[in-house]
Amino acid sequence: MMWDQASFLRNLTRSQPAKKRARVITVASGKGGVGKTNLVVNLGIVLARRGQVTTIVDADLGLANVDVVLGQYFDFDLEHVLKGEKHLDEIIGMGPYGLRIVPSASGVPEMADMEKEQRDRLITELATLEHSTDILLIDTGAGISRNVLAFANLADEVIIVVTPEPTSLADAYGLVKLLVQTRVATKISLVVNRALNYQDGKVTGERFLTIAERFLHHKIKFLGSIPDDPIVSQAVRRQHPFVLSHPDSYVSRQLEVIAQSIIGGGGQGVEGKGLLAGLRRIFGGS
Repeated sequence: MMWDQASFLRNLTRSQPAKKRARVITVASGKGGVGKTNLVVNLGIVLARRGQVTTIVDADLGLANVDVVLGQYFDFDLEHVLKGEKHLDEIIGMGPYGLRIVPSASGVPEMADMEKEQRDRLITELATLEHSTDILLIDTGAGISRNVLAFANLADEVIIVVTPEPTSLADAYGLVKLLVQTRVATKISLVVNRALNYQDGKVTGERFLTIAERFLHHKIKFLGSIPDDPIVSQAVRRQHPFVLSHPDSYVSRQLEVIAQSIIGGGGQGVEGKGLLAGLRRIFGGS
């Protein structure tokens, strides 16, 4: 039986009460090895600690490692959802401060190169999270792929993670260019990871924003930078997030600044357009 997205969306719309909608933030990078997943996990913990009901979706399909960074392992994952063995709400795991995790599978080639029907089914399943979370963080794979673009299309905001390295910046620019030209994302933010210091991160971010505005005619928000600190690499090796092991460190405080910027100056979460709105953008239906 074919997966009828339009029918599912109509039924889901009728069944949803008028509650606050989740704010969907897709986190992506132009290349691998920039510390994106580690950033997502620690950011999710900070947001949850600040009272935001936060859910991380490990959408690095085929090479999932949110569970590795957390040091937690789950019995079921998105592979079971795609096979029809489980529903999404049945595979959600719990992390620190009530952080919710939607784990994915690693080492499964079919996950990384899903057929359109599978990808649409997965994204539509995510609509069930519409009113049960404040912030939905989607950790995508690195680079440009159909999966990454689909999750970017679903989001209220796309955060691009870069390092000061020229290759990282060049690949990130290519990703931003595609997002802008295809109108997949309108609100794009930037985080500079592994900066030498605050000034290095700020200068790197400002240069990237200036180039994007000049050549792509698109304004990007600079969320902040995370310094290259041994605390971070040690935390990864120990599978214990640095915001838990070193909550008062400079690197953790910088992430707190980024989290506050995401939540909003008033301390209250900003409501998103909603997952259903994102799904309609993808499927073109209502």
